[in-house]
Amino acid sequence: MINYDDFSKVEIRIGEIISVEIVENADKLLRCMVDVGDVDAEGNSTPRQILSGIREYFEDPQVLVGKKFPYVVNLEPRTIRGFESQGMILAASHEDVLALLSPTSDVPSGTKIK
Repeated sequence: MINYDDFSKVEIRIGEIISVEIVENADKLLRCMVDVGDVDAEGNSTPRQILSGIREYFEDPQVLVGKKFPYVVNLEPRTIRGFESQGMILAASHEDVLALLSPTSDVPSGTKIK
C-alpha cells in the first residue's frame, strides 16, 4: 500500500503518438515519439521518445499514430536496447488481450490526469 502523498508524485499526462517504429531485434518493443505537452524555451513542442512492449498486439503499429493515451511522464529515463525511454504508456492486459487506455473526450496533449 502507498499513501496519497506517494501517489500524488506520479505525473500522468495525455500524450499523442506522432510516430512509431519497430525496434529491430526486439520482439515486443515499439519506439514511439509522443507529444506530452512539453515545450522548449521558444515554445516549440518537444516530443518524448517512449519505448513500449506492445508490438505483439499490433499487426501494423502505424495505426497508433495520432492516437492519444495516458503516460507517466516523471519516471527516471531508462535505456532499453540502446534507446532512452522517457516515460511509460498506461495499459491494461489480461491473458492475451491488451487494452490501451484512452480519453473519452478530445483533450489536448499534455492534459494532466487528476
